[in-house]
Amino acid sequence: MGCTTSVILFKGIRTVFERNCAYMCKQQGENHALEYTAYNWTREDSELLISYCLAKPKLIEPLDYENVIVQKKTQILNDCLREMLLFPYDDFQTAILRRQGRYRCSTVPAHAQEEAQSLFVTECIKTYNSDWHLVNYKYEDYSGEFRQLPNKGAKLDKLPVHVYEVDEEVDKDEDAASLGSQKGGITKHGWLYKGNMNSAISVTMRSFKRRFFHLTQLGDGSYNLNFYKDEKISKEPKGSIFLDSCMGVVQNNKVRRFAFELKMQDKSSYLLAADSEVEMEEWFTILNKILQLNFEAAMQERRNGDSHEDDEQSKLEGSGSGLDSYLPELAKSTREAEIKLKSESRVKLFYLDPDAQKLDLPSAEPEVKPFEEKFGKRILVKCNDLSFNLQCCVAENEEGPTTNVEPFFVTLSLFDIRDNRKISADFHVDLNHFSVRQMLAAPSAALMNGSGQSSPTLPDILHEAALQYPKQGIFSVTCPHPDIFLVARIEKVLQGSITHVAEPYMKSSDSSKVAQKVLKNAKQACQRLGQYRMPFAWAARTLFRDTSGNLDKNARFSALYKQDSNKLSNDDMLKLLADFRKPEKMAKLPVILGNLDITIDNVSSDFPNYVNSSYIPTKQFETCTKTPIMFEVEEFVPCLPKYTQPYTTYNNHLYVYPKYLKYDSQKSFAKARNIAICIEFKDSDEEDSQPLKCIYGRPGGPVFTRSAFAAVLHHHQNPEFYDEIKIELPTQLHEKHHLLFTFFHVSCDNSSKGSTKKKDVVETQVGYAWLPLLKDGRVVTNEQHVPVSANLPPGYLGYQELGMGRHCGPEIKWVDGSKPLLKVSTHLVSTVYTQDQHLHNFFQYCQKTESGAQALGNELVKYLKSLHAMEGHVMIAFLPTILNQLFRVLTRATHEEVAVNVTRVIIHVVAQCHEEELESHLRSYVKYAYKAEPYIAAEYKTVHEELAKSMTAILKPSADFLTSNKLLKYSWFFFDVLIKSMAQHLIENSKVKVLRNQRFPASYHHAVETVVNMLMPHITQKFRDNPEASKNANHSLAVFIKRCFTFMDRGFVFKQINNYTSCFAPGDPKTLFEYKFEFLRVVCNHEHYIPLNLPMPFGKGRIQRYQDLQLDYALTDEFCRNHFLVGLLLREVGAALQEFREVRLIAIGVLKNLLIKHSFDDRYASRSHQARIATLYLPLFGLLIENVQRINVREVSPFPVNPGSTVKEESLTVPAVNPLVTPQKSGNTLDNNLHKDLFGAISGIASPYTTSTPNVNSVRNADSRGSLISTDSGNSFPERNTEKSNSLDKHQQSGTLGNAVVRCDKLDQAEIKSLLMCFLYILKSMSDDALFTYWNKASTSELMDFFTISEVCLHQFQYMGKRYIASLTKCVALLLPAWNRNDACQIAAAGQPG
Repeated sequence: MGCTTSVILFKGIRTVFERNCAYMCKQQGENHALEYTAYNWTREDSELLISYCLAKPKLIEPLDYENVIVQKKTQILNDCLREMLLFPYDDFQTAILRRQGRYRCSTVPAHAQEEAQSLFVTECIKTYNSDWHLVNYKYEDYSGEFRQLPNKGAKLDKLPVHVYEVDEEVDKDEDAASLGSQKGGITKHGWLYKGNMNSAISVTMRSFKRRFFHLTQLGDGSYNLNFYKDEKISKEPKGSIFLDSCMGVVQNNKVRRFAFELKMQDKSSYLLAADSEVEMEEWFTILNKILQLNFEAAMQERRNGDSHEDDEQSKLEGSGSGLDSYLPELAKSTREAEIKLKSESRVKLFYLDPDAQKLDLPSAEPEVKPFEEKFGKRILVKCNDLSFNLQCCVAENEEGPTTNVEPFFVTLSLFDIRDNRKISADFHVDLNHFSVRQMLAAPSAALMNGSGQSSPTLPDILHEAALQYPKQGIFSVTCPHPDIFLVARIEKVLQGSITHVAEPYMKSSDSSKVAQKVLKNAKQACQRLGQYRMPFAWAARTLFRDTSGNLDKNARFSALYKQDSNKLSNDDMLKLLADFRKPEKMAKLPVILGNLDITIDNVSSDFPNYVNSSYIPTKQFETCTKTPIMFEVEEFVPCLPKYTQPYTTYNNHLYVYPKYLKYDSQKSFAKARNIAICIEFKDSDEEDSQPLKCIYGRPGGPVFTRSAFAAVLHHHQNPEFYDEIKIELPTQLHEKHHLLFTFFHVSCDNSSKGSTKKKDVVETQVGYAWLPLLKDGRVVTNEQHVPVSANLPPGYLGYQELGMGRHCGPEIKWVDGSKPLLKVSTHLVSTVYTQDQHLHNFFQYCQKTESGAQALGNELVKYLKSLHAMEGHVMIAFLPTILNQLFRVLTRATHEEVAVNVTRVIIHVVAQCHEEELESHLRSYVKYAYKAEPYIAAEYKTVHEELAKSMTAILKPSADFLTSNKLLKYSWFFFDVLIKSMAQHLIENSKVKVLRNQRFPASYHHAVETVVNMLMPHITQKFRDNPEASKNANHSLAVFIKRCFTFMDRGFVFKQINNYTSCFAPGDPKTLFEYKFEFLRVVCNHEHYIPLNLPMPFGKGRIQRYQDLQLDYALTDEFCRNHFLVGLLLREVGAALQEFREVRLIAIGVLKNLLIKHSFDDRYASRSHQARIATLYLPLFGLLIENVQRINVREVSPFPVNPGSTVKEESLTVPAVNPLVTPQKSGNTLDNNLHKDLFGAISGIASPYTTSTPNVNSVRNADSRGSLISTDSGNSFPERNTEKSNSLDKHQQSGTLGNAVVRCDKLDQAEIKSLLMCFLYILKSMSDDALFTYWNKASTSELMDFFTISEVCLHQFQYMGKRYIASLTKCVALLLPAWNRNDACQIAAAGQPG
């Protein structure tokens, strides 16, 4: 930075002296326009001035951008830097991204789309089948802050280390060690014994003297070993050993232990001895290391000397050949190449700026990912073995392994005793040995076959045989905690009572006779009652050690407890688990002797073979039959929004739970004790109708079956059940779909009494019950009480009680007077059916109106309002489907009330998502899922126009303030939808190539303008009562306006920015300034900010070349009109400089960060690009010159020079200066302005602290909380007089701030340095011609101020040396004792120039 400033100053001095000095001298005394002192101002005068200064600045009408582009088309196309003037043609495009699921095939059944008739089901399927729709902005990477630029990832290499004179002028005693350390040197000190090596006297023990040795490095890199009488090394040493003359270090134990000898070049030597061997080794090692360094340095110096001689020789030869004289062009091009290389290798100026070096990124938008299927904590459960103490060989010939004597069946599930519910589906496992499985009869044909019309089909890659005996299941837990249990229920083939069949297994004696007897009875039962099960035992274990999901792998399954026939239900199981950690209660339970071996583990992402709960294989699935298949088990996620995620796959399962049958008072059947329930799913109640084959089968049987049986309790007339029947529902349900329950009395007695025919009767029908699946169009769930009939006539679903003993439908014989004897519950896990009545009614009404029914506005509004009562978890689960339908209704609404109510529902949905911290789902929807409906002008409207109109209605002052506040707070969603809808509309209707002012109708332009105008009062008036909402609305509006530049008439967008800025005024609260500059920051970060400002000549008449450009050095109205955004930003920054410190810092930060972005932007990396950009910021010179006295602070220390002074004393010396008054400015000769310090600073001989340097402390405490100056040119206050005859603004308004009073309080260090960095960047980037033109056209006072600012740069960025930095660190530590050392170092580094 110092080099840049010095070069500029040398050029400037040359130009100044070439001009007419006499002319400049005539200007003495003409610069006293404002010679008011603080004593001329009364309090009333100040208040009058402040109130006058609060007038709003005049708005500059922007140019008609689109017309200018057309009119200057030839000029633009002929410009060598035309890419800086035109938007690229491929700026944005829509794209379709294939939906990437985790499955090998679609989860939606093959014919589901054709079968679906309900609008809700159809739309859900469309959601899961659709691809992602994106809008890609090619240059979006350039639309953020400079830290987000694509090329900013490469870190700057460390600057080369230089040694400065200021660092070498240090005290020898104090800083020798630190200097050695700084240069990578070695230091050591300690006590040694020094021997007297006089040749005339032999060395003895007595000749050794104890001395304190100190090893130091000198400035030239050599080392000295000084020795002293004591440890006070500040005194002169008694002697020194010059190690650069040392040839080696060797041990010498002849005279004294632990002695070593230093051999010198003059063949003398020094004999030293340590107190211990360890110390001797340390000195020995260090001295050898120094000798090695000296040797390497000597070799390097020798090599450098050789190369220097070669260079001298080549120079002699070169001078003899006279290349420069014979080939002058070659020499010139070589020098130019060297200059270019040096220029390109230089570090960018802003790389040295502390803000640019910060690694923390600004609060960028979070990364948005498509919707994806997510799971909780996943646990792999491996079922290895189930063995009982009672075992034998089951083979007929008794040849084979010893196994359990009968088949057992295990069912695993998860129970949460904290939430008191079952949280997973059942996972059925068959761990029986092959020989034991053979005891069971093959499944009947009735089970295998069924109505195949609606039967689920397996993917081709899956074979049914591979799914028959699962042993590994994957459970998922969304909310892990230690009170979740893995429960295993064990069943066996029906034989009799639980107590009777369990008795042999509870005896510890292993009698082979008992085993044979049990085996015999088991074989008979398996052949006769093989399809019926009975409860037998249960066991449990914990899963997690903590709430973080860490598995409790050390836990094992409990003992196998005998199942109590009176405690079978899930509620009873939860009560048992509640006592699981109470040994005194668990000890009372009867135990069956056996062992269940099941292990748990974490799930790896690279597991190859697993299928989901619908048997759909994942992408990693392998067809190899040797690898066991893992089965995902469905989790019953809590019905809470925070645990819910939008559905992404098709899933349609119904879980049926028969719970209780009260049959003790029935008189219809003689025997009804061992009651089995057969569950079927049917789609007709006709006589010959068959059940659907859609029930998931058990291990060993078919994958899908048409019926399932619950476990049987022996001799129970009021049996309880715990079975879970899982059904794959058809895509489209209708009124005839129902569950049919058939009750059987199962005969367990196999005695020889009676005839042979009676023996063969195993089951007897003892009743029927049915449960229609749909009620009011929704699937019936939760607990139901159903009556039981003794017969099943055709058309039984049509039976309906009419009252007074009458009914319609077939005759039905009810058991026990049609009392609800059967208790059954159902649980729906479906992504195509909803249980929410309000959502169902809304889609049902939409379907009626779409099918031709007349849509009534009032009716639709009623259904829309009811959506506010929709359950939160349902809203999240079906989020894309709901929002798609709402936007569809919005475009087809014929009444404004309907459109407004649709928008209110969307606001409610968006607010709910945010309140549950699920904003990411909304961002995913907008970016990937939202797709505007095809635009048909005669029928439908566009989403962007209708949504803009509805937003306007909701933002009216008379509208509901709660809704409007939510719209403000979450406005980003609505503006993002507007943006995407606009982009899709332009692409799909081929309007991208149309002129921008014809892309959208006038009605939409009006709607956008109205939204901006309606939004502004909320932003500027609600910032105190509702700061979050107003802040969010301000930022969202800025993002929307920025993106409108990509799609709309850019002149129209400029006007909206004007409408925005017109709502702010000087003297606003700090918050409003923050809003305004946040808006400008976002808008000015547009990826095509440079073309928006049109860096091109705007002369009249013929087309000008850029070389002939009359550059604008002042912030005139014409400049602000032609270069609208940069003009607006500079005007706002100039106005902000008249505000208090916090506002100034915000404004300067926005400007500097924008310039840093220009510097780092690889699209504009060349010198010519940077020079063109610099022309846009030339008016910054005028802005700085107007504030030159506030910038002219050359004392760089932020602390008092006199350490004895205090802040309080310092404040007493502050003069009473009115901060709004321009200080007196000397108008003397050139010598008084361009004083000797300038030349001294350039030559490097001037002290940074001179008598002419103003004391920063005298102005630091000046009050900086004044008001804005006015930019109105019509005021009558005294103007700052400039040289109208030769200034840059001869025929136009002068200055960046118009005719106004300028503050005179000094800026602080951070502000000054940031402004000077901007100044230096423009100087460095602008062309030489532009700089010389500025100097030639500037008035004397402007020129003097320019060089004053340049001189301040030298002082502010001068390197002060390491000692200065160290003292600054100490000062910070003293002033801020509560801060830690690292904070102090950071402040010191920030305070150091450069």
